[in-house]
Amino acid sequence: MGVNKIYLASPHMSEEGYEMQYIQEAFASNWIAPLGKNVDEFEKETAAMLGIKTAAALCTGTAALHMALKAAGVGEGDVVLCSTLTFSASANPIIYEKAKPVFIDSDETTWNMSIDALEKAFKKYTAMGRPPKAVILVHLYGLTADIDRIIDLCQSYHAVLIEDAAESLGTTYKNRYTGTFGAYGVFSFNGNKIITTSGGGMLVSDHEEMIRKVKFWATQSRDPARHYQHSELGYNYRMSNVTAGIGRGQLKVLKRRMEQKKYIFDYYKKALQKLDGVTMMPVNDWNQPNFWLSCIRLHGRVNPLDIIIALEKENIEARPIWKPLHTQPFFEKYDFIGEGFAEKIFMDGLCLPSDTKMNDGDLERIVTIIRGLWE
Repeated sequence: MGVNKIYLASPHMSEEGYEMQYIQEAFASNWIAPLGKNVDEFEKETAAMLGIKTAAALCTGTAALHMALKAAGVGEGDVVLCSTLTFSASANPIIYEKAKPVFIDSDETTWNMSIDALEKAFKKYTAMGRPPKAVILVHLYGLTADIDRIIDLCQSYHAVLIEDAAESLGTTYKNRYTGTFGAYGVFSFNGNKIITTSGGGMLVSDHEEMIRKVKFWATQSRDPARHYQHSELGYNYRMSNVTAGIGRGQLKVLKRRMEQKKYIFDYYKKALQKLDGVTMMPVNDWNQPNFWLSCIRLHGRVNPLDIIIALEKENIEARPIWKPLHTQPFFEKYDFIGEGFAEKIFMDGLCLPSDTKMNDGDLERIVTIIRGLWE
């Protein structure tokens, strides 16, 4: 085993201790579990940073995506087009609402949703008399899709665009933050994300009335009555005041974390670029990624598993690219539109250690092990 464990991506609290300041305020006021000042301020501060009107702090990113689908009016039997190259949480809420996911392939230039495949899906299901109700667009690993063209298609077919920006907080497309282009944007603050609340999520939108409705649904749909009264199905989805305090502190260091993530990406790019068959994930001129994870593809005698095992032996964590959802046992019964490019990325792609607590010694240790496989 190596000297110390190097993680793929782990929580990184602020050096200044901002998080503890807000947590201590929550304890001092005795607002521990139910909502409170930290929740209100975390919502306001996130919305202000993104330049969007309103936000709802929820217990997970999955809950935020579920509420986005409900807000979009998605219901039983509706068709929802969803990126296939993503974590299962991007599609699970479609099933919660008894809708039908249709998985859309990726393209080589972005690793994100293919415009051509999306257009084919719209045409296919519209011709069948089942026009898609919504599109869940995932911004993979902090990269962005070609959003303008996707917006045009959604508008042409009257579909609600929901951005799954769980991995792309801070990423910009043409100088505008991801999560602010669609009717709804979803973020995750899971422990491995660029900032964390230990677990949590955020739904953002310019539709202020609908976000108020989401907050109602997320607090068990409790009617404004003196007694407990419920006229709609409710969910226990709101974020606690303590975890929101962590989020407020983390938000203060987001820019710093993004700078470190880019440094890691650039380090790998320089160190690995001369290795035969290695290419970095695509960064286009129109986006500034948050570089949540640094990912590569391998086209030669060394494959992803070789690197994973070599690093694992030295107590270093790396992982495969997401396995496309249309190839997952639970989802394989649903339709897939595309040429199978997402499967190619899965087969030859790799997520390298991208922990912001790494130093140059850690990075050099990683690249030395990787380069050794070519010797």
